[in-house]
Amino acid sequence: MRGKRPFLFTLALSMAIPAFAHHSLEAQYDPNHPITINGTLTKIDWSNPHVHFLVDVMEAGENGTWDVELGSPNAQLRGGWKIDTFKPGDRVVVSVYRARDGSHIGFARKITKAGK
Repeated sequence: MRGKRPFLFTLALSMAIPAFAHHSLEAQYDPNHPITINGTLTKIDWSNPHVHFLVDVMEAGENGTWDVELGSPNAQLRGGWKIDTFKPGDRVVVSVYRARDGSHIGFARKITKAGK
């Protein structure tokens, strides 16, 4: 039994490190004040650790390019998305938790193609 303890400790430690490294949603975003933006997708990045969309928005007070963060690529795929579900040029409506610093960064709550 003694020989298994270092292995179990190493296994437990390796599982805990990613939890410490991952940031808290509420540290960067304000989940109490979601907003909705409308715009055109200009870029989609399916890189780990999170999928990112760049959305050009032309709304009073919100115009500019928004960086919209989603969950991990694997989480999106498990949720039924495909890499080509959204494409640059698509018009989208995005509900986001806005960045606490007021910048044009948000964490996506819901994304739909405009008109659907």
